[in-house]
Amino acid sequence: MYQPAHFVEQDADALLALMQAHPLATLVRGGAALAADVLPLEVERRGEGWRVAGHVARGNPLWREADGQPVLLLFQGPQGYVSPNWYPSKFEHGKAVPTWNYTMVQVHGTLRAVQDPAWLRGFVTRLTERHEAGRPVPWHVADAPADYLDAMLKAIVGIEIEVTRVEGKFKLSQNRSAADRTGVVLGLEADATAQRQPEADALAQAMQAAEQRRKALGST
Repeated sequence: MYQPAHFVEQDADALLALMQAHPLATLVRGGAALAADVLPLEVERRGEGWRVAGHVARGNPLWREADGQPVLLLFQGPQGYVSPNWYPSKFEHGKAVPTWNYTMVQVHGTLRAVQDPAWLRGFVTRLTERHEAGRPVPWHVADAPADYLDAMLKAIVGIEIEVTRVEGKFKLSQNRSAADRTGVVLGLEADATAQRQPEADALAQAMQAAEQRRKALGST
């Protein structure tokens, strides 16, 4: 993807946090024609590498083509509109236009299918535990009748992506001055309060986190 240097995000913890907070990814694959599927994925760090896994319905042709096929995963984080009226510099010289801030991670890799029943059971158990955590009465895989669960597991196929490259692009006004970046955060917070943009608060928080990483690295 197009990557201006000031928007490149290489912090592995920040990339992992985005993918785990926004696990519903778009999986793009080639072949006779481009195809895309949307599915929740499990992402983990394994030493210096990455582990990405998911599952699809057995009726989905994706898994039948999963024999080392190159794929691209798109994880979209917080995003939102940025008004030029939020830049203090705009009132000095008027040189400002609207833009869009966003965060995303692209994962490149190769695809393989997994049909092992134990793998599938372990995967759906972990996925359920992650998303049921913190609920007053969490649902557990064991809550379902055994024969029903066996039938459901036979209706899905696991997938794993052997990751070859991970790219983060966090377009968070890094090309603006510190004062302008602060103005964007304040503008997003105002939009969040007024409910103008559904992800304004999350985007403001992403900008603040990026600012903390900049300061830790000695950037301005």
